[in-house]
Amino acid sequence: MLVLSCIVDPYGKSPDDVSSPLVYNGAVDGSAAMALDAQHFAAASDEDSILRVYCRERGGPALQSIDLTQFLDVPGASPETDLEAAARIANRAYWISSHGRSKRGNEKTGRYQFFATDITTSERGVTLLPVGKPYRDLLGDLVDEKQLEAFELAKAATRAPKSPGGLSIEGLCATPDKHLLIGFRNPVPQGRALLVPLLNPDAVIQGHRAQFGPLVRLNLGGLGIRDMAFWEGEYLIIAGPPDGKGESRLYRWANDGKNPELLNHISLKGLNPEAVIIYPDKGLQQVQLLSDDSTMMENDSAGGTKSVFREKQFRSIWIAP
Repeated sequence: MLVLSCIVDPYGKSPDDVSSPLVYNGAVDGSAAMALDAQHFAAASDEDSILRVYCRERGGPALQSIDLTQFLDVPGASPETDLEAAARIANRAYWISSHGRSKRGNEKTGRYQFFATDITTSERGVTLLPVGKPYRDLLGDLVDEKQLEAFELAKAATRAPKSPGGLSIEGLCATPDKHLLIGFRNPVPQGRALLVPLLNPDAVIQGHRAQFGPLVRLNLGGLGIRDMAFWEGEYLIIAGPPDGKGESRLYRWANDGKNPELLNHISLKGLNPEAVIIYPDKGLQQVQLLSDDSTMMENDSAGGTKSVFREKQFRSIWIAP
C-alpha cells in the first residue's frame, strides 16, 4: 500500500503556459499514465511490465512498483510489453500495448496486450490489483472489423511501427458513456488520425471478442495520436509524427463535428510527450504531460547535436491548455 504523503505545488506559469520539468526515476519513459488521486499517478514504461506510482508534483523514485510480468505471461527471453496507453473508468484502469512489431520489424508476442487493474484506496493508501485476464486477440478483432478493411491493418501489422503504413497503438481514452477510444499513431490514412471506439472493455478482459463502434478520423495536420484524455465534454490530444521525426503538437477536440483545435500557445519543443494526465481537482486548468526521455539530444564538442541514451528517467511538465 502507498502512504498518501506528497503535497507540494511547484507549478509556476511561464509566458507560454508551460512549467519547468520534474524528473522521475525508475523507468526510461512514462509511455502510459493515469491519475490515481489528487497526489499520485500510475505510469507504465514500454520497456518492461511494471506499473509504477509517483507523486504528481514531486520528482524522484517510484513510491510503489507493481510487477505484472507473471500476470501478463511475458516470455522470459523477450520481456518487453511495449505498454503505450492507459485510461480509467470509475475505479478500473485499462492498459494497452502498441500491438506493433519491434523497431526492426520483428514480431514480439508480449507486445499484444489489453488488460485491466482495479484501483483500491483505503486509509493506508492506494494500490493497483490485476483483474480479469490479459486479452491478446485485439489485433485480430481489429483486422476482422469490416469498417477497417480499407486500412489493411493486417499488412500494416507486418511492418516496423514507425515505417510508412506501419501499425502502432499509442492512445487510449475513456468516453462519457464508459467506452474506450483506441488511438493509432500509425497508420494515418489520407493524413487523418484513426480512433476506434471499444464498446465492451469489461467483456474483453473476460475473454470475449472486442466490439467496436463507428470509427473516427481526425484532422491533426497529418499527425497520429500519442495519447489523449477526456474532461467535461472535451478531449485533449497529444499528436505526433508517425515516423517519430519532428515535434509533437497539442489539440483540443469537442467531438462536435468540427476539426480539433491546435493549441499554438503550448510549445512542446525539447520534449517527447507520450502521456497526458488530467486530475479531477485541476481539470483543464493544469494538465500534466510525461515525456519519453529514453533518448535525448545534447550538444556535442563540435558544436552540433548528438542523440544520448538516458537510462531509467523521464520528465513531466504542467501546462495550461
